[in-house]
Amino acid sequence: MSYGYGYWPEYVSVAQRRAKAERELAKLRKKGAQISPVVIEGRKIATTFWGKAWCDNLESYHDYENRLPRGRSYVRNRSVMDLQIAPAAVEALVCGSSLYRVSIKIAGAPKARWKSICADCAGGIESLVELLQGRFSNAVMKRICLQGKGLFPAPSEIRFSCSCPDVAHMCKHVAAALYGVGARLDDEPELLFRLRGVDERELLASFDPIKPLAKTGPGKDKILEGDDLSALFGLEMTDDAPAPAAAQGVSRPPRMAKAKAKTRAKAKTRAKAKARKKPKPKSARKLETANDVESRQLERLPK
Repeated sequence: MSYGYGYWPEYVSVAQRRAKAERELAKLRKKGAQISPVVIEGRKIATTFWGKAWCDNLESYHDYENRLPRGRSYVRNRSVMDLQIAPAAVEALVCGSSLYRVSIKIAGAPKARWKSICADCAGGIESLVELLQGRFSNAVMKRICLQGKGLFPAPSEIRFSCSCPDVAHMCKHVAAALYGVGARLDDEPELLFRLRGVDERELLASFDPIKPLAKTGPGKDKILEGDDLSALFGLEMTDDAPAPAAAQGVSRPPRMAKAKAKTRAKAKTRAKAKARKKPKPKSARKLETANDVESRQLERLPK
């Protein structure tokens, strides 16, 4: 923006602007304000599903395409000095030639649309962890990100203002704040649901409550293998541990079996000794002499 023919405002470097903004933020901190800057590492503004989806949604609307490139530059060089996300509202302080205040109002998701999203996503999301980490089917992702019918706001659902003198419909400071929302969703994806005034737990309402444990044992696919055990308990499982005696071909019995065998042998020895000491039973009839036997045999002979 020129100030008269041939006159341009004096150039101020990004470092000088940031130093000036930091002095103003220091004053706000002394008054008790909680400052939360947007810090971008590298060139990527967002790296997770929710952050990328938010930025992709912004860039899909032609209403914003002329102002978004400057906004990307501003958020990358950490010009969004403070960003606060509340239900249906975003407040930001963006560093330019001065520290400008940005206010963004986002309409809550219509109840009918939200119910339709929940119905269409039923069965595709099983846990809040899966939902917030963006780990679900392509059908669910497409439904949530559907323009005009999904969870992300359309241009008609966004109202914004900035304290800068730029007369453009969307200034670079507002664009930087909107990109800052995408970066913030990387760490706190639940903020999207707060921003649209919906409860993410309603997406899980179609699932049955937790069922009692089955009495039968686990199936083969549920049994933990060695790698699973090491991952679960943090153990280092190796394959070079000594194998059991039976696997190595050793035929000697275990210690417990040896002890039992010795006990049985001792019991048999004691039983034999006791049997030898036991007196022989007396006969109930008299012993026959050799003469008695011979006389009886003679009587049986024919006369």
